[in-house]
Amino acid sequence: MSQILSLITIIISLYSLVIVVRIILTWFRGNVKIPDFLTTITDPYLNWFRQFKFLRIGTLDLSPIAALGVLSILGQVLATVAQYGTIRLGIVLAMVLQVIWSAVSFFLIFIIIILVLRLIAFMTSQNTQGSFWRVIDTISQPVLYRVNRILFNGRIVNFRTSLLVSAAALLGIYFVIRIGVSILSGFLVRLPI
Repeated sequence: MSQILSLITIIISLYSLVIVVRIILTWFRGNVKIPDFLTTITDPYLNWFRQFKFLRIGTLDLSPIAALGVLSILGQVLATVAQYGTIRLGIVLAMVLQVIWSAVSFFLIFIIIILVLRLIAFMTSQNTQGSFWRVIDTISQPVLYRVNRILFNGRIVNFRTSLLVSAAALLGIYFVIRIGVSILSGFLVRLPI
């Protein structure tokens, strides 16, 4: 039974990866045609989440993140049952913590990638007037503003410094939380209840 659950977990992980590829390809609508087979296997699932209006914030569509979160939860549940053969309160709490961490880490890594892309474009003097870069700036500007307010007390710093410091700060936060979640999850799993 555990081997079947492990296989299903692997399939869920691969499907999540396909969805991530599909999402990334939508960023390049004008330059890259999304293969039909990719939309055929991902769109029915993604469209179910798109119907929820609260997952849209202006032009930002968070429904793919919610869709990936649900797959992550399902994968975690199946992996936990496959590994331990049972469910206890401590395991459930560890699983909930891991799922929350999955969503938070996905978001942090996504933002870090956006900041690094913007930094590379800035350093190489790329033309950032296209729609792709407008999306990148729409996502990165609020992060840069908040980091500037927190770390520089609102003082004006140059764009490159702001990008570097923001990416480094988020990367540091990512690793600190990751270590904390790992320690807390290990503790919760060992609970006898």
